[in-house]
Parts: sequence; structure tokens; C-alpha cells
Amino acid sequence: MHCNHCQQILTCRNSEHCWCMDIPNIMPLQTDKGCLCRTCLISSIRQKIEKMANQPIRQQVKLAKQYAHPNSFIEGLDYDMEEGFMVMTRWAHLKRGKCCGNNCRYCPYTTR
Repeated sequence: MHCNHCQQILTCRNSEHCWCMDIPNIMPLQTDKGCLCRTCLISSIRQKIEKMANQPIRQQVKLAKQYAHPNSFIEGLDYDMEEGFMVMTRWAHLKRGKCCGNNCRYCPYTTR
């Protein structure tokens, strides 16, 4: 099986529990059009999260809170690695549900 977007070979664990089941289901998966690799799926989800930015913050938090589980951070969705440091993304801040007051780069609760 290949990624529907980049054609990378997919290695699913099995049909009942694929790796993609661990990724937040915040967008409809179009299984009739094939599967996506981890990189393409995370990229698609990030694009959807960025498109949500013009929605009311309460609506964004409501969606994100469903996936706010301690110790369940996903690289590429909740954080990016920059120069050896974890940089929390907009999605991670939305899952938190409020501003921490640390003037974070991707804080959705403040305007820069």
C-alpha cells in the first residue's frame, strides 16, 4: 500500500489498529481515496488547524480539548523540535485551554 499523496510505501501494523489511530481524528479521513503516510497526515491536520484560526477561540478550544491527554504529545502536531528544544504549536496551546502567560510564539490567545 502507498501514501495517496506522496506515494511512500505504508507499513500499517494491521487493519484493526494502524499507527494512524494514534493521531487525533480532527478531520474526516477519506479512506475511499486511500491512506496517507504519517508525514502527509500530520501536514494535512496542521493545515486544518491553521484554517481554524479565524474561528472563535471557544470553538477552537472545544475541538482541541477532546484530545488533551497528559503525556500524549505528537511531534509535528503538538510540538516541533528547533535547535534541540521543543517548541509547542498552536494545537498544543489550544489543548491546554488557556494562556500560560509565557509569551509563547504560537499562543492563540494573544495577538502579537
